[in-house]
Amino acid sequence: MHQQHRMHLTIGDHSPRHIRRIVRAYLHRWAMTELTDAAELAVTELLANVVRHVPGRSCGVLILRVTNGVRVEVTDTDPRLPEVQEPDRLAEHGRGLMLVEALTDRWGVAPNPPGKTVWFECDAQPGDGTSVRRGVHQ
Repeated sequence: MHQQHRMHLTIGDHSPRHIRRIVRAYLHRWAMTELTDAAELAVTELLANVVRHVPGRSCGVLILRVTNGVRVEVTDTDPRLPEVQEPDRLAEHGRGLMLVEALTDRWGVAPNPPGKTVWFECDAQPGDGTSVRRGVHQ
């Protein structure tokens, strides 16, 4: 059975900290604590994109337990689709999706009129939870 938590909110500068706590609580409840660091950082990056690029900063967040781990989706009203870019070495921004790709097992983006949904998945590992994660953009 899939379990989920859905939120609709307007993101402020401190919202990512609160969303990380919620993600952490669900992963603890679902006995997937080995995914906490990757999922917290990845959701922070997706929310930072909402703060920077979405007028009004309104979004939806879905935390979904799936058969092999967790899926997190951030839906917003900006139709522009994000792309992984090679940032300038001195740039202060532009590395978020590279981090999401490196930390998660899969990630992607889908148009969701009037905006889009950016999502990632982290697979739970049997045993001690130590594994190397690979990002796959789908």
